[in-house]
Amino acid sequence: MKKLAELACRSCKFVSVDAIICKNCGSSDLTKEWYGYLIVLDPERSEIAKALGIKTPGKYALRVD
Repeated sequence: MKKLAELACRSCKFVSVDAIICKNCGSSDLTKEWYGYLIVLDPERSEIAKALGIKTPGKYALRVD
C-alpha cells in the first residue's frame, strides 16, 4: 500500500495530503521537510490560532524548512 505524502505549505504552513497546490492559500511552494504540527478545530475560539494568524481549521506545521 502506498503511503500518502503530507506536504506543508512554506507560505502558511497548512499541511495537505498529496497536493500540488495549498488548499488554504493557493501557493504551490510545498515541502516534505516540516516538523511538529498543530491541529486547529475552531480558529475563532483558539487563542493559539489567533496568535499565529490562523483563520482556517486544519493541520499546520510548527516548523517548515
